[in-house]
Amino acid sequence: MEIISSEQAPAAVGPYSQAIRSGHLLFCAGMLPLNPATMKIEAVEIRGQTEQVLANLSALLAAAGATFANVVKATVFMKDLGDFAAMNELYAAAFGSHKPARSTVQVAKLPLDSLVEIEVIAELS
Repeated sequence: MEIISSEQAPAAVGPYSQAIRSGHLLFCAGMLPLNPATMKIEAVEIRGQTEQVLANLSALLAAAGATFANVVKATVFMKDLGDFAAMNELYAAAFGSHKPARSTVQVAKLPLDSLVEIEVIAELS
């Protein structure tokens, strides 16, 4: 088991690791729309928050030598599924033709009152 981290992704806001590599699998913690430089949520709408979450995930995957093409499973947590279309458009653009398994759920509240959080599992070589 190996802890993976990136300064280009937000530091953990609790007692957990940004990601853990176990064998050929990378388990990424849920990424919030925090700007890693300020550790603040700067975007107030779903598009900006989703873009930041995807940028954070991209940086964390890169730290493990991976990209979105390595993701086998994603879980999207949303405060309001009414924002699904906007989130999904940006998600689809980030993943391109690669379509990992995915679950999307609406939750009552997310950490720091964010609108979206995404976690992924990736397969590494």
